[in-house]
Amino acid sequence: MRTLVAMPEPTTPIETIGLFPLHAVLLPGAALGLRVFEPRYLDLVRDCSRTGRGFGVCMILEGEEAGTVTSAAAYGTEAAIEDFGTGDDGLLTLRVRGRRRFHVHRVRVRDNGLQVAEISWCGADAVEPLRPEHGLLATLLHEVIEKFGGEHASAPNERFDDAAWVGWRLAEMLPLHDTQRQALLQIEDPHERLQQVLSLLP
Repeated sequence: MRTLVAMPEPTTPIETIGLFPLHAVLLPGAALGLRVFEPRYLDLVRDCSRTGRGFGVCMILEGEEAGTVTSAAAYGTEAAIEDFGTGDDGLLTLRVRGRRRFHVHRVRVRDNGLQVAEISWCGADAVEPLRPEHGLLATLLHEVIEKFGGEHASAPNERFDDAAWVGWRLAEMLPLHDTQRQALLQIEDPHERLQQVLSLLP
């Protein structure tokens, strides 16, 4: 097993998680569809289905999704499998949902090419009301959802006063670059995250 990343030893408890690097950013609460065909990821999905655990999604910084080992961002999101099936091409399809954020401290590569990371979990977002300076963002989110619909169309009104939820949904639904989404993923404070979203608006 080869070590790809070595960083200072973390002071918080660590766990291990299999990684599924992508040219995309999975955000907490967001859904993502995947097609799985490489043996290393089929094995990962099988293990997760058996144990009930999720796997980690990190944005690729260098390399491709298939084939060679990639270099991925040091922050990612746990993916929980919500549904699975078979596509028209016979490949396994997954629908996953973003859960907890994590910080990667070290990555090792198994013989089958699967990256396994030692991680610490980031703190959960506190439920805090929007600050007055971010009220415009709740209005914007309402307008985006009304225009495009989707699974968040039935969200209760109180969600639109939750700073963390509003920030994640705007990061999910606005036409941002993945590098911008990754930067938002790495921000700990939900109000700071909203301020960053505000700065990205034209």
